[in-house]
Amino acid sequence: MVERERSYRGISARAAIGYLESVGGEQTGDRTVTGGDWIAKLSEETVSIGPTMKLTEVTVVFESESDEILDPIVDQFSQKAIRAGG
Repeated sequence: MVERERSYRGISARAAIGYLESVGGEQTGDRTVTGGDWIAKLSEETVSIGPTMKLTEVTVVFESESDEILDPIVDQFSQKAIRAGG
């Protein structure tokens, strides 16, 4: 099993689920999205940035049987998440 963990600030878990659905996934649990040969599990927390600012940080753990399946999904999702949160 291949696993990649990425964290993204400034997006919500709800938005991240939408991005995962747009790259071929389907929500199969509260914070789980499954594609044909991959699965993504999300967690969400509020993190402090400096003394007064807080942001939402979503961590996504992507899993698949191979790099060839997983790497394009992670790349496509990251482009959407970084553009939205930036």
